[in-house]
Formats: sequence, structure tokens, C-alpha cells
Amino acid sequence: MQALLLSAGLGTRLRPLTDHRPKALVEVGGMTLLERNLLNLSRQGATRVVVNVHHFANQVEAYLASHRWGTEVLVSDERRQLLDTGGAIGAAAHLFESTMNIAVHNVDVLSTLRLLDLELHMAATGADAVLAVSRRQTSRQLLFDANGHLAGWRNAATGEERWVDAPQPLCTPLAFSGIALYTPHLVAQLPKTGLPYPIVPELLRLARTNVVVAYEHAASEWLDVGKPETLPLAEQFITSHLL
Repeated sequence: MQALLLSAGLGTRLRPLTDHRPKALVEVGGMTLLERNLLNLSRQGATRVVVNVHHFANQVEAYLASHRWGTEVLVSDERRQLLDTGGAIGAAAHLFESTMNIAVHNVDVLSTLRLLDLELHMAATGADAVLAVSRRQTSRQLLFDANGHLAGWRNAATGEERWVDAPQPLCTPLAFSGIALYTPHLVAQLPKTGLPYPIVPELLRLARTNVVVAYEHAASEWLDVGKPETLPLAEQFITSHLL
């Protein structure tokens, strides 16, 4: 397995902590989010981790160079333009081996999910993409059919919907957790434009000809560390899960 650790974002929700440093270098429990997640990916068997950079990119690169990670670490440079999740995966695609699955993980997410479980689910379902999801409140919902296949997307606040094919009335709405596993075959189908684009519309497009499935986990196994008020919760999460 190999991984892309999404670390390039502006961290606007974490201001003022990100006024002079990237969100990847915000500390939780005495360790940066970057270090926590990179070490976690290494422990879980990622033999190569690509870290994308944009906001305070020099700080991230210096931090990466000053540590030993136990795995190969490469940088995907987005200094010229922040590429959003889809664009970031497309831009980093050439840095990955063409024979191994690619885990994509947000740097501001803490979780106890086992990537091996996502790989096992991928093998059992014949999927090209496995999306970690849970039942929690969110305005943006991924919609899955009775077989756990991606069928659509909904903005619960505005009522906007997008569908893989025709609307399906009995779908289960689930919240995306910022963790996914993709086959090289699926990543090869993403646009390599060098321009920013979100991943969800691409997944809806690709789900017409590829198998994109949910991996549902307990909400208690996951925490978004995207706001200053969540940092005390992150400390508790780390302590309770011995991370």
C-alpha cells in the first residue's frame, strides 16, 4: 500500500493557529498532525507516502527533511495553485507505483481505522474505490444504494442533489470521513489537468463504470481536527485510544 497525505490546505478553520504555520504542523498532544498521521500510515504498511504542500510549503518540507519516517516520503508541490482533493490526487498520480492501492487521508483527521480493513473490503466487493463513511450530522452527504454502492450526493442545507444515474429514493446518507482507498486503475482515470477540482463529482462520474463502495465505521473511531475548539477533543481522543 501507498498513501497520499493531504496537507496543502489553507487551514482557515484553524485560524489564528494557521496564521504563521500550516495546519499540518499544528500540534495535538505534543505531536504535529503531520507526524501523527504520517507515522500512522507507516505503521499500517504504507511503503511510500506522498505529502502535498501549498500553505507554508517550505515549513512542511523542512519538517519532513528533519525527521526519519520509516517509509519513503515524497512531496507533491502545489505552491503555484492549491488543487483541491481531486486535483491533488491527479497531480500526485505520477509519484505512485502503478501496482499498489493508494490510500488518501486528510492530515486534519484522527482515526483508529485500519487501512487493512479497507483493503479487505475492496477485495471482497471488487471495488475500485472504498470510501470511509459514518452516520453523523453533516450538510454534505454521500448517498449509497442497498448494496453499498455510491449512488449520489446531497447538500442537506440547500437540497441540491447529484446522481450517478437516475435519482434513487431509498439511498442511505452517510458522511465522508476524509479517508479512502483507490486502485491505480481508478486513479489513472482522474483528470491530470494541473487545475483544482473536487473529488466527489469525479467519483460520481467514475461510479458509472467503476465500483465505488462505502466502508462504514463507527463515528467514535474518527475525529475532524479542523477547528480550534476541537483541539481539546483531539487530546481526549488521543488519550482514550492510546494514539
